[in-house]
Amino acid sequence: MKKNIILLAGLLALGLHSAVAQPTDWPKNPIIYEVNLRHHTPEGTIDAFSRELPKLKQLGVNVLWFMPVQPIGEKKRKAKGDLFVEDITNPEERAQYLGSPYSISNYTMVNPKFGTMEEFNELVKKCHGMGMKVILDWVGNHTAWDHPWIAAHPDWFTKDKKGNITDPLNDDGSSMGWTDVADLNYGSSGMRQAMIQDMKFWVANCNIDGFRCDVAMSVPSDFWDAARKEIETVKPIFMLAESEEHDMNQFKGAFNAYYGWEMHHVLNQVSHGSKTAWYIDTVLMRKQKKFPKNVYAMNFITNHDENSWKGTEFDRMGPAWKVMAAYTFTAPGIPLLYTGQEYGNRKRLKFFEKDTIQPQTNEDYFGFYQQLCSLRNSQPALGTSADLNAIKMCKHKRKDQLIFTRESKGNKVWVCLNMGGETAAPAVKVPKGKVLLGANCYQNNTLCSWGYLVIQVK
Repeated sequence: MKKNIILLAGLLALGLHSAVAQPTDWPKNPIIYEVNLRHHTPEGTIDAFSRELPKLKQLGVNVLWFMPVQPIGEKKRKAKGDLFVEDITNPEERAQYLGSPYSISNYTMVNPKFGTMEEFNELVKKCHGMGMKVILDWVGNHTAWDHPWIAAHPDWFTKDKKGNITDPLNDDGSSMGWTDVADLNYGSSGMRQAMIQDMKFWVANCNIDGFRCDVAMSVPSDFWDAARKEIETVKPIFMLAESEEHDMNQFKGAFNAYYGWEMHHVLNQVSHGSKTAWYIDTVLMRKQKKFPKNVYAMNFITNHDENSWKGTEFDRMGPAWKVMAAYTFTAPGIPLLYTGQEYGNRKRLKFFEKDTIQPQTNEDYFGFYQQLCSLRNSQPALGTSADLNAIKMCKHKRKDQLIFTRESKGNKVWVCLNMGGETAAPAVKVPKGKVLLGANCYQNNTLCSWGYLVIQVK
């Protein structure tokens, strides 16, 4: 309850603030790649991942979001279901469970299973040298049960009526199920300052370019506002909130972008027919009215949570995955790719254990996503800026087709997405111009099922 009161106070305090600007050297058209270090390579190390950077540069991404790189707590470490690692007597079985990346035991260290702080610093330098920005996942809502703050500052954590530190709770007082972590108390000014200094550490010492903020809506907005202001005494940063429409307004002072969770779920629904393509337009219009023009949706068809808990994009979207990916790269906002997506990984990667992506060879997935990145980077109309944070829908009668245009300074892009299982002609006249994407989907004035066509209009 205390956290909720502070949250409301932050909301009221920030109600008149305008959204912060992107860093001046930030990519004009960011394409984010989420890096799951544990699973990206067989080794699961910083050094092994560093060797993958030329491929990512070739792919065309320009922002790397690293899932937490810090050490993971051992106390109450989850194994599977409700089982903790401490409950397992077999040493070999215990060693299999590495814990949740979001159960952090020290904010300013690197997980030794990944490598060293020196290796991480070199990785950031290498990314910068290749023209890629680096943002780090920040877990500000909770810590591991063996984080030093537990013993040194128990008042920095949420407590129940008996004075016991709790895991994160729902509004009704029930556990959210995150029993491997302890909930932080944002009523403590000391904790807030320590948290800000730990965030500032990574910018000042490792020269990272910003943060993806985990469960951002569960942390008071005035904290994020204060954190950004203090961190930017070092350098301008980019902030991505793992939050959505119902809580984004309170973050006008801190965040450049937010998770497009609602749109992601709608894309899943359209894929299996419970929503039509037209409903996407409804959601887009609502977002445009709700959010400031310079706060952007991050669009995706998969990420670490969806992959591990809900299934791969192939599980959730079936044959629609390609047209949905095309949408995320042509719609307003920022597209996201996740570890292994460019290789057609069809494996639900384990969340608490070591796993490795399984590249598929039945299709050129890398070439497909490389083409999407190239499309995004080569067409100014598909850029990410306040004046481009909207699209013009083409009116027609086919509810299974989404057709729109985007335009910027003489560059006009026309997009037709056939979000249904039927082969059909485009519902409006196809304009003259250069086909940028989907030539293989469009033959004899017919668009294949789940097909897409993107044209640079003359």
